[in-house]
Amino acid sequence: MIAIKEAFSILEATSIPLKEQEVSLDKGLSLVLAETVFSPINMPPFRQSNMDGYALALYDGLDYTLVGEIKAGDSNAIELQPGQAIKIFTGAAVPDAAQAVIQIEKVTTSGSQLFLEEPVIPETNVRPMGSQILKGAIALEKGTLLNPAALGFLAGLGFTSVKVYQKPSIGIVITGNELVPAGQPLPHGKVYESNALMLQMALRNEQFEDVSLYQVQDDFESTKSVLEKAIEANDVVLISGGISVGDYDFVGRALESLQVETLFYKVNQKPGKPLLVGKKNDKMIFALPGNPAASLTCFYIYVKPTLRRIAGNKVTYASRVHRSLAHDYKVNNSRDQFLKATAVGEEVTLLSHQDSSMLDSFALANALVYLPNGNYSLALGVTVAVYLLH
Repeated sequence: MIAIKEAFSILEATSIPLKEQEVSLDKGLSLVLAETVFSPINMPPFRQSNMDGYALALYDGLDYTLVGEIKAGDSNAIELQPGQAIKIFTGAAVPDAAQAVIQIEKVTTSGSQLFLEEPVIPETNVRPMGSQILKGAIALEKGTLLNPAALGFLAGLGFTSVKVYQKPSIGIVITGNELVPAGQPLPHGKVYESNALMLQMALRNEQFEDVSLYQVQDDFESTKSVLEKAIEANDVVLISGGISVGDYDFVGRALESLQVETLFYKVNQKPGKPLLVGKKNDKMIFALPGNPAASLTCFYIYVKPTLRRIAGNKVTYASRVHRSLAHDYKVNNSRDQFLKATAVGEEVTLLSHQDSSMLDSFALANALVYLPNGNYSLALGVTVAVYLLH
């Protein structure tokens, strides 16, 4: 059995090759750039008005002669002489001979004449060509997470596609003869299966959509066959249950027979002690505890950051914040704990029903509080380490 810190170190040291793919911009949301992108144009590509008003060819006087108008998108070149003005709209190209744009509210007009209240400083209300970015400059660095603004920025530079890191395909393998699908009659001794949906929704919540489900009965050959199929077909395999040391827990033996390298097995934590993490070639395998709350805890602490790494994100496994405990709490445990909690503002409150089988409190939780093992008391207001879930 290893410490949580050692498990983190092993995962951080594990080499994970990244796959690249070219996608259209409308498919790029929440993906990570696999290359640095350089701007192919100046943005804006011309001197641009940043408001509705009048472009002025400046001279010493305050009265100007109006000679027409320029709308956004007009491409005709207009030559102005000193003392001339032209009506212009936001986003339109400012004529080369115009040094400034004066907003409509600061002038009066009479027929073709325009009168200023005071002299205008050159370049007022004019966006210089390339003021956002110059041609050839770095637009976005490799490793940038593509959000709506980033994708809009790339579209504004003329890009239609971009090279990104591919998100992993994920297989979820559910073990257990005791499991019955929801909606069916529940015989004595059986329980409804919930981990498949729970893990699938946890993955979807993190925007991992390429997920396949597998079900296996509790016997060695079936377990080995299904795991072999899942590992072959997916980048990451999550196994629910069957990893303890009972007579009908076959996952460990099956993984060994499939020559999966065990990175670690059993972590000194509660819940989630019987966690196995392995690797076969470039595939990552997580054998999670069957108890729902333990399974979901291990997902957030170990699986989620690994999936984000595979998708090209920069990840620190021990990424946590600190909050003040909203009440007293007594710790008496031989293992480090991850306790379900609600974090509001700068305070965090531990919930009841912390058993590894109980999801009711997890349904209310937005955080896990990490508490080291030992026998000690925590007072109201003490600072504790918190893993925010969302």
